[in-house]
Order: sequence, then structure tokens, then C-alpha cells
Amino acid sequence: MSVRVGVVGGGQLARMMIAPAVELGIDLRVLAEQDGMAAALAATAVGDYREVETVLAFARDVDVVTFDHEHVPQPVLRALVDAGVAVHPGPDALQYAQDKLRMRARLDELGMPQPDWAAVSDVDGLQQFIEAHGGAAVVKTPRGGYDGKGVRVVRAGTEAADWFTALAEDANPGALLVEELVPFRRELAQQVARAPRGEMVAYPVVETVQRDGVCAEALAPAPHASARLVEVAREIGEAIAEGLGVTGMLAVELFETEDERILVNELAMRPHNSGHWSQDGAVTGQFEQHLRAVLDLPLGAPDPRHPWSVMVNILGGPAEGEVTDRLPAALAEHPGVKVHTYGKAPRPGRKVGHVTATGADLDDVCYDARAVAAHFA
Repeated sequence: MSVRVGVVGGGQLARMMIAPAVELGIDLRVLAEQDGMAAALAATAVGDYREVETVLAFARDVDVVTFDHEHVPQPVLRALVDAGVAVHPGPDALQYAQDKLRMRARLDELGMPQPDWAAVSDVDGLQQFIEAHGGAAVVKTPRGGYDGKGVRVVRAGTEAADWFTALAEDANPGALLVEELVPFRRELAQQVARAPRGEMVAYPVVETVQRDGVCAEALAPAPHASARLVEVAREIGEAIAEGLGVTGMLAVELFETEDERILVNELAMRPHNSGHWSQDGAVTGQFEQHLRAVLDLPLGAPDPRHPWSVMVNILGGPAEGEVTDRLPAALAEHPGVKVHTYGKAPRPGRKVGHVTATGADLDDVCYDARAVAAHFA
């Protein structure tokens, strides 16, 4: 009997684990939130990942549980561990991807470079931080935010008054995270894979381009990256993976500042948008690597296959018809570019797929990737 990996969450990350699972002979099973999700091909169960009994029932038929997202509540994760289920990454690690205040505090303990930050519980506390940091700051909800959601740039404490009101009405009121507004030169991402026995491999640091809080492009490796930057990014990624006990893929989002500091922005403990380039551009893509890691198999080489890889997200999709309706024209014009669709209906701002181009000249690779992605607009 083949080994069985259960993925909680039926989104595009679970979908993209299917092909490498087939290649490795892994029986991939998915607990989807509803019918018809991106990973429907492997969905063996549909249910609420917030319900202990639902997730426990799903886990009884698999050897390892992993995740398409970080939103499974801690009580559910702890129940899995208590039931003897192998969970990767485990709850002790995932808590730092689920709660940004815990993440900031733990990264301080590990000595990681970060923006100045604080926990604030009212408008006055936020205003004091803003005034102490040049008149502007970034305020975040500690839990649940992604792709620009739950993040605001503010210049007055009152600009987050509604969030403080919501906190006060919560059964367990907490605090918001406020950070200095970092004058960054660009955003980077460092991916590391770590197996339960401690083996680690690091991918090249990449440059990411954000639009409206959503990753639009990833360039691998990061252009104009000095040897020092590459080394520092890798050391940060490996230190966080080790220090937090991450198993599986870890993505560390970074700021490269105008004064040449490298600061940790956020963490993701799963395959990540910044690593989609690796499907076509690396010896071992991140989705295969994640499966290897959570199963404690020997990790694959993360080395690039080409001098440059550029990933461009397909955001929103066509105003009429399906994403796949545009495939013939896109593939005919640029046959060397790889297209990945997510089986999602078009919707403004939604990630419905991505394209990856590879080659020896960065300008040519960027042009090809952007031209193909434009076919789906």
C-alpha cells in the first residue's frame, strides 16, 4: 500500500501537490471546505476544518496530515497530535504563522532582524507608536490576514478605531500589531524545506513584486543580489526553520531596505506563491519538496535549472468566459512558457493561475511571462 498524505484545505496549493504525489506514488487525499474547489480531483472528504471530529475522521485514513493554509485552529491541531496523528508542520510551529504577535515575539527571542513593532490595544497606544516612528506605521490584525487583507498603513490612531472596537467586542479581546513603516527597496522571499529529522535545503532568494497587497510576480534568483544578501537571507531562513521547528516548506518574506538591512516581514509554513517558479525552474519544485519533507524522505536539490525563472500570477481572469478559453492563443504565441490554471472561476483580484518562463536573459524571460499572463486578462 502506498503512503497516504492528507492535506487539509482544497485550494490551489493542494491542487499543485497532486502531480508530484502521483509521480512519487503517494496517495494524496484532500479535505476540501466545499465541493468544486481547486483540488477537487483529490478531494476525498468535504467538511469544516474548524471542527475537531471532521478533521479527526479525515486523519484516520492517512499517514501524515499537512496543510493548504495555516488557518486550522490550535485546538484541532492539538487534538490530532493527541490522537497520535503525524502533523507537519505541527501546532507548536504553526502558532507562529497563525498569530503575528507571537511570531514577532519569538523572532525577537531568536535574534532575527525585524521592523520595530509593538502590541497596541487602543487608539492612544497606536497614536503614540505613530508619533515615535515618523508619523506613519503599519497596523495589522494578528490573525487571519493574507494577500493585503488585515493590513493598513495609518497616520493617525483613529484610522484603526473600527478594529479596536471589534477587538473590544471579542470574547477574548487582544491587541493589534503595529510596525514601523519600512522604507524598503524591494521585497524578497527566502524558502527553506526542513524534514522532521532536521535535514534542510534552501532555495535561491527571490524578488517578489506586490500589487495591491497581492504577489504579482516572482523573479528567481533575485536580480542584483550580492553574495552577502544571498548568504544573509539563507541564514535567516534556516535559523527560523530550525528555531521554530518547522517541518515542510517555509517561506520567509523579507524587506531589503534602502540602508541595506534585511528584515523579516511575514512567514508562511507551506508552499508559497513566491516559490511557484520552482515547479518549472528548479530541480525539485516546492510542492514535491513539501511532500518529501512532511514524509521525512530525503530532500531534493533546490538548484535552478535555468539562469532565470519568472513567475507571473494570473489575477482576476478574463471578463467573459473561462481562464482555459484563452489557452490556445497564449500557448501558440509563447510555446516555451508554462501555464498553470487553478480551476477557479474568474473574479476581480482572485488568483486563478500563474505562468512561468525560464531562460538565459532576464529581460526576455520577463517579457515572455508577462505577455502570456496578459492573454488571460
